[in-house]
Amino acid sequence: MSDRVADRARYDRATAHLDAPLAVVDLAAFDANADDLVRRAGGKPIRVASKSVRCRALLERVLERDGFAGIMAFTLGEAVWLARAGFADVLLAYPSVDRAGFAELTADPKLAGAVSVMVDDVVQLDLIDAARAGGSEEVRVCLELDTSLRLLGGRIRIGARRSPLHDPARLVDLARAVERRPGFRVAGLMGYEGHVAGVGDAVAGAPLRSRAVRLVQAASRRELAARRAEAVRAVRAVVPGLEFVNGGGTGSVQHTAAERAVTEIAAGSGLFVPRLFDNYTSFRGRPAALFAQPVVRRPGVGVVTVLGGGYPASGAAGRDRSPVPYLPEGLRYDPQEGAGEVQTPLLGSAADDLLIGDKVWFRHAKAGELCERFAELCLIEGDRVVATVPTYRGEGKTFL
Repeated sequence: MSDRVADRARYDRATAHLDAPLAVVDLAAFDANADDLVRRAGGKPIRVASKSVRCRALLERVLERDGFAGIMAFTLGEAVWLARAGFADVLLAYPSVDRAGFAELTADPKLAGAVSVMVDDVVQLDLIDAARAGGSEEVRVCLELDTSLRLLGGRIRIGARRSPLHDPARLVDLARAVERRPGFRVAGLMGYEGHVAGVGDAVAGAPLRSRAVRLVQAASRRELAARRAEAVRAVRAVVPGLEFVNGGGTGSVQHTAAERAVTEIAAGSGLFVPRLFDNYTSFRGRPAALFAQPVVRRPGVGVVTVLGGGYPASGAAGRDRSPVPYLPEGLRYDPQEGAGEVQTPLLGSAADDLLIGDKVWFRHAKAGELCERFAELCLIEGDRVVATVPTYRGEGKTFL
């Protein structure tokens, strides 16, 4: 029996008493993926990207493991909520204009001590000051270095459009501005190389493209390692007490961890291992998060229809942003319909073995975005559901 056939049998037995749609996390796979991230990090702590988990119980579970420390949040509201819940080290990965959130942060010493906010422009400091509403707590600031690879004098850019601070000199200028400004302190520096960590380099059926991706990523890693080291040296000259330098992502953990200038690694998707993380030469994870849709129709030979399933992931629209039918093997979308909001036809010989009421198991394209569709996750050990825990949505939190 193949691993996938055995997994399907386990998941079906574990959830036989539950109606679909539902979402599960296989704890053995989740823990194995966590261990692999720690191995690849080579002794450097991993800060968990909450965007890729969106479930407090699972954040707590992974942070109890050796090798993990701290959370990388995606909105200020989420960061404050997590800090109030007892998470003591929360880095906000993106700049915010949440004035109410900053008023709350600067009025509470516990929050101000637990949360570091992202800044890449002095105007963001002005906004925080204007939002203080009397709050006098010092704000911990993290500066973001743009990691994109620029070629031909900047005419070609490879990488996400994030921070405007590409040159170490500009980063140092902002560090000086923060340090001179009352009520602020530079706590850390971050650089997220999404074009390396978040882009697969072994795309099935595309050997030439995969080769090109590997060449570009190798060049980008070399350029960024030198520039990041220079930036860290320069910022430390202004801020000798710099606490952390964050970098990386699931797809580049071992490469980023090899940089002496980096003190911690960010990763999150590698815990769930969604479908977009199948295409890497650097690691092989185990799919840990899945969702099931029930068969509700059998329109004909080689066809079943499941309820819903149209859960596209963010990013540039394309086939790779759709969930993928995973169990049983051999199902595919009808190209005329794809994954639908209220129903999804699935084609293939495996359809003929499915009965109305059976479950079809899917993998989402991205990790935490699955949790925006479900209020709870069923945690599976072996062939049993051992706990049911709320997602952010299940706790009434929709931060974006």
